[in-house]
Amino acid sequence: MPTIAFFHGVAIRMFFNDHAPAHFHAFYGSREAKFDIETGAVIGGRFPTAQRKLVQKWIEMYKTELRAAWCAVRDDTTPERIPGPDADNDN
Repeated sequence: MPTIAFFHGVAIRMFFNDHAPAHFHAFYGSREAKFDIETGAVIGGRFPTAQRKLVQKWIEMYKTELRAAWCAVRDDTTPERIPGPDADNDN
């Protein structure tokens, strides 16, 4: 289960060959939630409100990269790391 991002105490991970829909697992302390890549909705688990909003903002910023990471793990290859929401970028 590669960690594809880590920001503000939130670890973002994807499982190899995971089931649809395209999603990732976010971990914050003892909390875990699954986020749908296309909608940003929490589709499993629970997450603190502030961290949930941060992750949802990050999804919007990096949706293309998240789709590519999803394809990589579905193909059993290691995805590229994705920066956090506060990284300097052109998105």
